[in-house]
Amino acid sequence: MRNQPKYHFFKNTTYALQGMKDVIAHETSFKIELLIAAMLLPVLLLVDLALLYKLVMFMSLMGMLLAEVINSAIERVVDLVTLEHHEMAGRAKDVGSAIVFLSIMVFVIVWTSCFAAYFNVI
Repeated sequence: MRNQPKYHFFKNTTYALQGMKDVIAHETSFKIELLIAAMLLPVLLLVDLALLYKLVMFMSLMGMLLAEVINSAIERVVDLVTLEHHEMAGRAKDVGSAIVFLSIMVFVIVWTSCFAAYFNVI
């Protein structure tokens, strides 16, 4: 038997918003990345790039936020299981950090490439 209530769209949306509120309240890295996203979204709307470029840029920006949320979830589950130092717990947290690092690299490469095309550098 699954330890999960029956699916209800509005309840599930409430759970998601509670999760967002919690991540914003407790994760400094997420707050920084959210601030970056808030500053770059208007830039994305104002710059005269093709829609496809804008969509790829938006997805890479949101991917960075998604990766941070995934990393936070991994860290919390590991901390729930054990607060003692354990090699596998450390490795799980390192993998979560790698997810964030890779998403930031994708973000930087995508945005740099798109702006290079916009300014005719490439």
